[in-house]
Amino acid sequence: MATSIAERLAELGIELPTPPAAAANYVPVRRSENLLVVSGQLPMEGGQVRYKGKLGGGVSLEEGQAAARLCAINILAQVKAHCGGDLDRIVSCVRLGGFVACTPDFTDHPKVVNGASDLMVEVLGEAGRHARAAVGVPSLPFDASVEVEAMFELR
Repeated sequence: MATSIAERLAELGIELPTPPAAAANYVPVRRSENLLVVSGQLPMEGGQVRYKGKLGGGVSLEEGQAAARLCAINILAQVKAHCGGDLDRIVSCVRLGGFVACTPDFTDHPKVVNGASDLMVEVLGEAGRHARAAVGVPSLPFDASVEVEAMFELR
């Protein structure tokens, strides 16, 4: 396995984008002591929401997982920007919170949010294992299918 987080991302073929700006009256990240809280990230790509709609209502499980993975990539982009490009300041991913826009009968929220959880473990190894919530909601900003927030411990 690679020795740095940047090397692991390269091995996985992931290039972190410029992090999306906040869409309302909040900050993308907030640090308190050694904890870095990352505001909810949408599956944005090239300035647009890539995955729209509801799980159970036209959006497949696989698309939901891809959306959650893209949210996690955007989370890491926010962390990288906050840390001046040094992702190796991450000690661990403490928690992820996943929100899944879905129909009332959809119940596979955990499987959807695994898209983000799996990426954190792929990139951070054991340090990527985290506590988590996966919640179904009736809608998300900009008709996004998924939103994921995170908390990290930093050096």
